[in-house]
Amino acid sequence: MDDLPAVWKATCQVFAKAGVSPLSLDEFRKEFELPFTKFYDRYIPDVPIDQLERCFHDAFSREQHSVSPMSHAASFLNFCSENQIRSFVLSAIHPQHFQVHDQKSGFGSHFEKIYTGVWDKREKIHAIIAAHGLTPEETLYIGDMEHDIETAHHGGMAACAVLTGFKGLEALKQSQPELIVEHLGELKSLLEKTSFDPFKKEQSLVNISNSPFPIPTVGALIFNQNDEALMIRTHKWSDKWGIPGGKIHTGESSPDALRREIREETALEVDDIKFILVQDAISPSEFYRDAHFLLLNYTCRCRGVTPKVVLNDEAQEWCWVTLEDALHLDLNQPTQILVEAVLN
Repeated sequence: MDDLPAVWKATCQVFAKAGVSPLSLDEFRKEFELPFTKFYDRYIPDVPIDQLERCFHDAFSREQHSVSPMSHAASFLNFCSENQIRSFVLSAIHPQHFQVHDQKSGFGSHFEKIYTGVWDKREKIHAIIAAHGLTPEETLYIGDMEHDIETAHHGGMAACAVLTGFKGLEALKQSQPELIVEHLGELKSLLEKTSFDPFKKEQSLVNISNSPFPIPTVGALIFNQNDEALMIRTHKWSDKWGIPGGKIHTGESSPDALRREIREETALEVDDIKFILVQDAISPSEFYRDAHFLLLNYTCRCRGVTPKVVLNDEAQEWCWVTLEDALHLDLNQPTQILVEAVLN
């Protein structure tokens, strides 16, 4: 379940009662950690943890109407059930809140056992392994925080980090998970391709592609009638700002691929497509997987006086900005190079 906004807002309410300045969402994602006692000790060390917990749960109860299933979660859990993959929950969430989320989603029926209210998951993982006769080498731990990766390794398991949760790519990379996926749909696809063992075949299968050649992609600065360019922010590019685009399909021309990708990612239709430059992106550190891209970069203009941007699940945020203002955003490197090229 996507409870990040609710947890963030509830935490800000706890801070307000304690006379502490609230954190922005980006600051919260960077600073929050499990066990959460460490987080509170840094910001509100003088308030007893049981008092903080009561305040947080009251605030979270008021905010949890915003909690909803994560992208691809339902299909992933159905996939696990259909293939008799034993599944468990290990979470710090309060049991009462989990029940509310389960009533909304119906996900609880997919799990063999649910463990909630666990502040330090490392203290519980060995007992879970023993209680259910699990073989750590055959078990994959899926999580979205450094503590999840630490727990997996503490239990002798491989860890899969998912980018649709609390932590961004940079923090998760530092915890050294065996696998990073953009979302659960990608993990489902990988499990299917590798017969439910993403680590048993050649390492290339856990990278973006098993092709030995660079991957050709298209992307564009899309301008509106005010000469503002569309910027989008994505988890897979370290939550940095960039441009819409993607891979070219076999038999598809580059302009057609660009139109399709822009339509799929933003719901915009574009014209006046102009080629600007090509970039080599060899193992870009900002990208969530090791890859070699050939980036065909364009400019274009969207149709309509008041274009309506509708993002798919590949991006999390968008904005229209002048190219000069775009340089003040936290751009990924290829987009920065493209913006500077167009300005010059």
